[in-house]
Formats: sequence, structure tokens, C-alpha cells
Amino acid sequence: MAKQGRKIMVIDDSITNVILLEAILNIRGYNAITALNAKDAFPLIEKEKPELILLDLFMPETSGFELLKIIKSNEAIKNIPVIIVSAVTDDYNILKSKALGAIDFIKKPIDIQLLIEKIEEVIS
Repeated sequence: MAKQGRKIMVIDDSITNVILLEAILNIRGYNAITALNAKDAFPLIEKEKPELILLDLFMPETSGFELLKIIKSNEAIKNIPVIIVSAVTDDYNILKSKALGAIDFIKKPIDIQLLIEKIEEVIS
């Protein structure tokens, strides 16, 4: 299936991570939609309806956990798959992410090949 223009949302408070992920996605033919915080991300998710969300856990104001709860409790967007991308990779945070509805967890620093494989697994 063609991936040209398929939307993937990146939500991370690190501009460096956002730029990196956006570049990787664009090179692979995806349309990256980005937000630096949960407050900006939520209306974009509702408007754009991405096919996948890459979500950081620890952001100021609203955490990735909180945003994940909001996404999964919203009828219009709850079926969008979410992969957590975080530097904090202890069992507690991985299990909590999955309990809240994340389908996978990728640790930072990001293994680009692994990331692409997981994205293609979800989107195909």
C-alpha cells in the first residue's frame, strides 16, 4: 500500500526529537504532523485524524500519559494507534503506557530501523 501522504503525528516537547522524527517520516514518504505539547496536539489529532501517533511521555503541563487517556476516551479518535517514544524505559512506565492503550513503546535514543519497522507494521 502506498504510504505517500499517510499522516503520522509526532508529539514531543523536544524540538530536536520532533525535527529528527519529522525528517525520518518525510524521507519515508509519510506526512508528519507535529506538536510540541499535548495542548497543541489534541485539536490537531481531532482535525487531521492521523493513522498513528508517536507520543513522548514526559512533557510540561500535560504528560503523555494524560494525553493518552484523553485520546483513548474520545470516541472520534480512540482507535488511532499510539506508540510511546520515551527515554524513561522502566517496566512501570512501559506497563502503564500499555495499560492506558499504547500499542508499543520505543526507547530513546531512537533506533531508526526499529522505529520504521514498527510504523510499517502498524500502518500496513
